[in-house]
Amino acid sequence: MDRTWSLPEADNKLTEIVNEALKSGPQIITWRGEATAVILSYEAYRKLTLERQPLSEFFRDSPLADLDLDLTRDKSHLRDIGDL
Repeated sequence: MDRTWSLPEADNKLTEIVNEALKSGPQIITWRGEATAVILSYEAYRKLTLERQPLSEFFRDSPLADLDLDLTRDKSHLRDIGDL
C-alpha cells in the first residue's frame, strides 16, 4: 500500500522507505504538503519504462488481424428511452 512521507521524514528514514517500497509498493514523498516524488522498487520502475510497441503494431500483430470482421456501423435509429 502506498504511504506518504514528508521530505524531512524521508531524509531521515531513507532505508525504511526503500524497504517499504520493496515490500508494499510505491512510497510518496511530499514537500510543503504537495506530492513531489515517488520511491518504488526497481522491478516496478522497469515495468513502467519498458519499451512499448506502437498501438498500430499491436493491432497488426493481433491474432484477430486476419479475421473478416464486419465493422460497419449500425445506422438504425436510437431506441426510445423515455423521459429522463
